[in-house]
Amino acid sequence: MIEIDRMKDTPEGADPLDARVRWSPIQSIWTLSMAGIGLVGAAFTVSIEGVLVFLVSTAITIGLGHSVGMHRLLIHRSFKCPKWLEYTLTWLGCLVGMAGPRGMIWTHDIRDWAQRQTNCHPYFAHDYRFWDDAWKQMNCRIELERPPHFVLEDAIALDPVHRVFDATWRWQQLPVAILFFLIGGWTWVFWGVCLRVAVSLFGHWAVGHIAHHRGHQGWRVEGAAVQGYNWPILAWITFGESWHANHHAFPGSARLGLEAGQCDPGWRALQVMEQLGLARDLVTPDQLPLREAVKRVDPILPERPERVERPILTQKVTHHA
Repeated sequence: MIEIDRMKDTPEGADPLDARVRWSPIQSIWTLSMAGIGLVGAAFTVSIEGVLVFLVSTAITIGLGHSVGMHRLLIHRSFKCPKWLEYTLTWLGCLVGMAGPRGMIWTHDIRDWAQRQTNCHPYFAHDYRFWDDAWKQMNCRIELERPPHFVLEDAIALDPVHRVFDATWRWQQLPVAILFFLIGGWTWVFWGVCLRVAVSLFGHWAVGHIAHHRGHQGWRVEGAAVQGYNWPILAWITFGESWHANHHAFPGSARLGLEAGQCDPGWRALQVMEQLGLARDLVTPDQLPLREAVKRVDPILPERPERVERPILTQKVTHHA
């Protein structure tokens, strides 16, 4: 199994530090309008029905759309599925409100590339103060003077459906809003569209911010400017995405919760899909190339192995007393 690397250094040498962060009017209007309409509208339509619509729609779009569809499928190609299911998961991922397929892949890969370097721009490292980072990440864009060459595979770049999603990802909320209005009026729209998008944007940023600063580590990538950390308390609501140290160590794995007791709802969803014949070739850490830079640093281990102690999914990872 070969991990995908879409970022190629330019002949002049790409630099993750030589960059400027600029305000993005369109993105800022989108973020603030969803937050404003969602919060005000939800405040005037508080009900059990609204809360349930919010919870169910968020779980579907974040869990199946973002975690399983955008992240594990499109970005890392950690499993295979029929094309119609890929389109469905991608559409659900667009409904999260962050970007279309190309935008999500580029945003993820450019940040991942920058974090793997020996030095990293504060924007990519989430290295600003909490609210300053929130503003920059959700309302601004970064412009690199010497970016790496981004090579998107033809299966996505030339796919007509993905191209439509890229061009219309914000507008994809409209059919959902119309359907919700017809079913439950403005309550469903405020809670199931506007508030859902606002909370998803804020939540995605917040988890990214804290998961790159502190927490349980377990694995370390030597030489990388930015490390990932695990947050068990967030595993359920992020569908396993908060096992970020695991993900930094084994980015191509379809399973993010690798240790005994690490819940990973996204992985469970993939297992169900596999049993139904909808997913196949699920990638696990033991199938990935050995990366010498990945070191075991679990504090409950008495010593640090020189080589990676890979989690084998049919067995528990052994912790020596």
